[in-house]
Amino acid sequence: MENKKAAGHLAALLTIVIWGTTFISTKVLLADFQPVEILFLRFIMGLLALLAVYPHRLRGTSLRQELTFAAAGLCGICLYYLLENIALTYTMASNVGVIISVAPFFTAILGQLFLREEEKLQAGFFIGFAAAMAGIFLISFNGSRLELNPLGDFLALLAALVWACYSVLTKKISGYGYHTILTTRRIFFYGILFMVPALFFFDFKLDMVRLANPVYLLNIVYLGLGASALCFVTWNFAVKVLGALKTSVYIYMVPVITVITSVLILHEKITVMAGAGIVLILAGLFLSERKSFAGREERDR
Repeated sequence: MENKKAAGHLAALLTIVIWGTTFISTKVLLADFQPVEILFLRFIMGLLALLAVYPHRLRGTSLRQELTFAAAGLCGICLYYLLENIALTYTMASNVGVIISVAPFFTAILGQLFLREEEKLQAGFFIGFAAAMAGIFLISFNGSRLELNPLGDFLALLAALVWACYSVLTKKISGYGYHTILTTRRIFFYGILFMVPALFFFDFKLDMVRLANPVYLLNIVYLGLGASALCFVTWNFAVKVLGALKTSVYIYMVPVITVITSVLILHEKITVMAGAGIVLILAGLFLSERKSFAGREERDR
């Protein structure tokens, strides 16, 4: 059991490390691609990759299960990314980064309401949440001032809520007993299906000639195979093993990974404020993972 939990934590960490670096690939692609084009291409590629890796059919599902898969696809694949991308057009990226990071808090609330087996919250979770949010705030607004943009900030908050819904739905799906790749693939299918109508409202062009540029091709492959196919499987596996809440607190690590990546790849310097933010985030992650669930760990012994 301990080995499985360790694998779950490693899976969550791997996912966040990759997701925390995707901003570089997305930034490169945005020079010639619309956000919705990047989104659609990466998940199509992810779906095909999962089909190639595990070419088996998901059989015997009930209507209720299919509706749950559809809801997960709508929330985690379609709505979350569309809301986040639209939010970025109305408000600062730093605002979105901070607001999206409240997803673990929403996950905690929804988990208490809809997942009977989910952990009971204790003071440690809220202390850890406060510490992590303070750290994320320091990193996000390092050297800049806070500007509120009601529409963009609200859309980012809605994106965080939608991701929390996805986390709870994937925890429910994990109880069905199907292979993680099969369930992830089914979620991708519904997410892409719900995404199709949005293509007509945004400037989507199926111009594959742009991928003849090896830089664009490598970056879309990284997003499709790494950030989509691999990461959604590892994230869903982590949720299955650790629970929706314990996995979701790893979202706190995204700004840390972003800062480290900026130093290594973009050769930026870590400021004192960013360093303090990293320390607070790591402390918050530790408190949320350890103290919040002490009661349950005692019961499990």
